[in-house]
Amino acid sequence: MTTTEIFFYKFLVTKQVFFKSKYTYALVNLKPLVPGHVLVVPLRTNILRFADLSSEESIDYMNTLQLIHKFIQHIYKADALNIAIQDGPESGQSVPHLHTHIIPRYKTDGYGDSIYTKLEVEDLETQYEEFFARKNSYREAYEDKVDKELAKSDSDRVPRDEATMAKEANWLAQELEKFKGN
Repeated sequence: MTTTEIFFYKFLVTKQVFFKSKYTYALVNLKPLVPGHVLVVPLRTNILRFADLSSEESIDYMNTLQLIHKFIQHIYKADALNIAIQDGPESGQSVPHLHTHIIPRYKTDGYGDSIYTKLEVEDLETQYEEFFARKNSYREAYEDKVDKELAKSDSDRVPRDEATMAKEANWLAQELEKFKGN
């Protein structure tokens, strides 16, 4: 897509990029939670937090976020999206470079806010049993009917190879051009 090298923190990600604006880019995720989980990132690698964006960068970042939001919802036929920024290490930010997760969500994915609810210690085992029962029920009912997969836990997600990510980035770049033409 581009000949200029693009970095996510210190990692070269040029081949994973499917959209680039003046100050921002969008790329496919190394370890996506679900298909279509992408990141929006500022080009400057020394932007660690949202407040570090200049006014001009902030406008470009939000415009890019809105475009990619609409596009991912369209191309993955998502019912909704999670848009998440972990702003600082205390919030769970694992890479010291501002980035926003865009994660497609579906009515049938079984992952509402309830999985983030603080569980009482006494009911933890029961809650887990109910959660995994619902998860298994979903798999049995929808596994063959929809082309989506359940969100995987971090330990179950494995990094994808560069060729797989480049192929997805190229496909998304082509589809985004069609989408912007509408």
